[in-house]
Amino acid sequence: MTRGFVFLMLVLLPQTILAEEAASTPTAAEPEMQSIFNGQDLTGWEGDPRLWSVADGVIRGETSPEKPTRRNTFLIWQGGRTRDFELQLSFRCSASNNSGIQYRSRHIPADQAPNRWVVRGYQHELRNENQMPNVTGFIYDEGGRHGRICLAGEKAVRKADGKKQVVEQLIDAEAFKKLYKLDDWNEVRIVAQGNHLQHYLNGTLILDFTDNHPRLALHDGVLALQLHGGKPMWAEFKDIQIRELP
Repeated sequence: MTRGFVFLMLVLLPQTILAEEAASTPTAAEPEMQSIFNGQDLTGWEGDPRLWSVADGVIRGETSPEKPTRRNTFLIWQGGRTRDFELQLSFRCSASNNSGIQYRSRHIPADQAPNRWVVRGYQHELRNENQMPNVTGFIYDEGGRHGRICLAGEKAVRKADGKKQVVEQLIDAEAFKKLYKLDDWNEVRIVAQGNHLQHYLNGTLILDFTDNHPRLALHDGVLALQLHGGKPMWAEFKDIQIRELP
């Protein structure tokens, strides 16, 4: 064995051992997705019992001429809050009205609201339409800034002065029309970390929004499902899972 070979082994051996130790050291596992709907009843959720029910493993909210709601009402998750999180669910709804997923929202006290189940905050719009811009996925600030603060298809930044800057188009009208399944189940995924919000539809990123408003950006709050006031409608939800993000 030559002196040069011995020297090379002395140099490489510690590096090899360190690399093996690093490879064998377990990394911190990300929290697993947690199912927050048991598929049988509304345990862990609170809403108007006239309008919300469970059948065949699906949450159904429905208004009718016999059971109307003049104002928006919500089914509110009681098991936690939405700060930094990832949410997945599947939905379908009627074409007669729209629905939504509220997150980082505030539950309004009953003496300050038209019914006991009113929330205010970020809303992921849900619609049974495929013609942009009136489609699933845009962010509506329910009871807040009023209006659509980021549209489906946009990667945008809301500046400190309140103005929105669109920096990229993520999906066009033709691609969205192909992506959305009319009159069928569609999968939604919401990822929120700090002031960065992302909405996915059927596995495709359709909205990327950074909310830098110093007062109106929302960072924590409740999760809820919406029934829209007005004309009769229905919305259904299943496979609802959530996890906190580090």
